[in-house]
Amino acid sequence: MAADSSDPTNDRDEAAPAGAGADDDASSPYSPALIATAVALPVVLIVGILVAAFIVARAPTEREPLALGPVPAPADDGPACLALLPALPADLPGDYTKSTLVEPAPAATRAWQLADGGEPIVLRCGLDRPLEFNRASPLTEINGVQWFQVRDELSQVGTWFAVDRETYIAVTVPDGSGTGAIQTISDTITATLPAREPTPGEL
Repeated sequence: MAADSSDPTNDRDEAAPAGAGADDDASSPYSPALIATAVALPVVLIVGILVAAFIVARAPTEREPLALGPVPAPADDGPACLALLPALPADLPGDYTKSTLVEPAPAATRAWQLADGGEPIVLRCGLDRPLEFNRASPLTEINGVQWFQVRDELSQVGTWFAVDRETYIAVTVPDGSGTGAIQTISDTITATLPAREPTPGEL
């Protein structure tokens, strides 16, 4: 005999799978949106940390002001130094940038340092003729300026004196910094101060 299609037992059997799925959905305590948020949040935090670290790494390093002692410079307030100092660049080759000097700073003085400090490049204007500079002293011409160099082996620095301008200009550079700073400063001196014949001391 054929099964009665209206048998309620058959209806219950056919409806059972749908009912079971509904029970499974109702029993899950987390919605898909909440799960997606929980997965994405750590990723956003990690990206934020990486971006912040990159910004900090690129930010300029704050250096301590540089303390420089005075040296005899009788012409530090003369017209040559007053013209030269404002014309000097803020940056020098080799990633040297202008330093802040501890007050009271020596007059007609400028310094540049690397981001992490270290030995500075120091320019002083208005000096007396160096005692070592005499008629036998060798001179080096760099970008139109005659320089006389004095080496200090103990401190491992060299001081270059511009000897063919109205006043003497000294630039002290640490070993290993190259001649890029002297070349750039020479350009500024040439553009700012007229040249004259050097006047070395007697032998």
